[in-house]
Amino acid sequence: MGQVTVRVNGYSHTIGCRDGEEAHVRELIGVIEAKVQSIRQMGGQFSESRMLLHVALLLADELGDLRIDMARMSDGGLPAAPAPAADPRLAERLARIAERIEGIAVGLERP
Repeated sequence: MGQVTVRVNGYSHTIGCRDGEEAHVRELIGVIEAKVQSIRQMGGQFSESRMLLHVALLLADELGDLRIDMARMSDGGLPAAPAPAADPRLAERLARIAERIEGIAVGLERP
């Protein structure tokens, strides 16, 4: 099993991966580090867990946009339907997901 030591937001992390996937992991870390830098440019002080939470939210937002684009393309490029009414359950689910991500990030901060 391969391992890659990477730096994100100034912190070193060792990541396990399959042999031969080290370069791919480094590419993914590059995407994450770019998000970290864009958040840092906005100003403000963030703990490591908050920083990772914001990075996760940015990546999730991009993923959502890509899924919408893919759906449009598979429908023959038709314009998007009007946005559905806000679902209060969705807000609750997003809040729970954000809490889970923050818990994971706090766990990563511990030695």
